[in-house]
Amino acid sequence: MTPIQIGKTRIEPLALAATLMLGLIGGVAGKLLGLPLGYLLGSLLAVASWAIAGKRVLGQAIHMPQPLRMSFIPIVGVGIGGAFTPTVFHDAAGWWPSIMALLIFVPLAHFTGYRIYRSGGLTSATAYFGAVPGGLIESVTMGEEAGADVALLVLIQFLRLILTIVFVPIMFLVLTGHSVGSSAGVVMTGAGTPLEPLDVLALVTAGLGGYFAGSALRFPAAIMTGPLAASAIAHLTGLTDAVPPTWMISMTQVVVGTGLGARFAGMASTTLRRGFGLAVLSTAASLTIAFGFAELLHWAMEMPISAIFLAFAPGGITEMSLIALSLHVSVVFVTLHHVVRIVVSISVARFFWRRISTGST
Repeated sequence: MTPIQIGKTRIEPLALAATLMLGLIGGVAGKLLGLPLGYLLGSLLAVASWAIAGKRVLGQAIHMPQPLRMSFIPIVGVGIGGAFTPTVFHDAAGWWPSIMALLIFVPLAHFTGYRIYRSGGLTSATAYFGAVPGGLIESVTMGEEAGADVALLVLIQFLRLILTIVFVPIMFLVLTGHSVGSSAGVVMTGAGTPLEPLDVLALVTAGLGGYFAGSALRFPAAIMTGPLAASAIAHLTGLTDAVPPTWMISMTQVVVGTGLGARFAGMASTTLRRGFGLAVLSTAASLTIAFGFAELLHWAMEMPISAIFLAFAPGGITEMSLIALSLHVSVVFVTLHHVVRIVVSISVARFFWRRISTGST
């Protein structure tokens, strides 16, 4: 079948269909096996395993254009926007201790990761920007400008997201005995509300309009936070009380997981071996620090320790929000903290590297 060119994105229809089929099989298997966040984790592991092994699916290479994965993320943002109610703003007044604690957590996690990567033999620039606990694209861009090993930098930053997605549900399973998002699944508040035509129009408008507005306003992680903000406005003003249905959220998990797993395709085995072990140590250290902060803040705030831990875990904002939904903790609390974490991470990384590189420290 003839490849399709959309802008700068080249789509191989047969290879894409085969890859999505593998992801769906992995996601369904993950769900049936009761894996934590089964649809996402199952599809991720299935596709990543095939990609690392260099295998083909029905004679087709692993193929999942990044823009396709990203195009599903607004669905999560729109759904989270439905959780905004007037009481959220009242509750948010009591979140300042954890917001302030992020100002300590981010540089501490960054420094810890940096020391781990440096001890593993990575160059200063690669270790520094590889250890940034948020803002993958921005970290890679700054690292490239600083002369880092871009392939290795992309790998360890990408593994930060992947390993956090894998480790966090397992940690909850060990600590609580309950799987994250397996039996109950990811369910958004109001997901059972029937969708009327005006609801569909409002949600689609929030998704598309929110993305473009968020991008124009330079929101962090605009592809999710823009639709989230637009959806929150739509729900707060009474335009709609509906959210995307559960089946659509499950489909989004499969697409996101498939896209993440496909990123391993074509990656050199030497790069994988070099970065994987160090990334495991760095991610484990960051999660340990995050859990320590959650333990301390739990006593100062009327928030479950699970919510605080998720708010500090250095994973992707989309994936951590999905886990928050599956645990039925305040997804607004978790999402807000991840937006702040990304902003602080990028700001701290830029500020201190400028000082280090000019020798003014």
